[in-house]
Amino acid sequence: MSYGSDLADQHRTIGGYVGRILKGEKPGDLPVQQSIKVQLVLNLKAAQTLGITLPQTLHVAADEVIE
Repeated sequence: MSYGSDLADQHRTIGGYVGRILKGEKPGDLPVQQSIKVQLVLNLKAAQTLGITLPQTLHVAADEVIE
């Protein structure tokens, strides 16, 4: 199970930074941005191997379930 930032969202943010730098902005002048979109990913096979039973509420809340 992992709970972390959405990689696609991070890539879009990085692309925006690159575009601004290529247009002449100084990297040191760019604001620090933190991802606000997070994902919950469950790996049921790993949980089963470890003998962990995940509650159904996590299954429903998960953005991605790996079986």
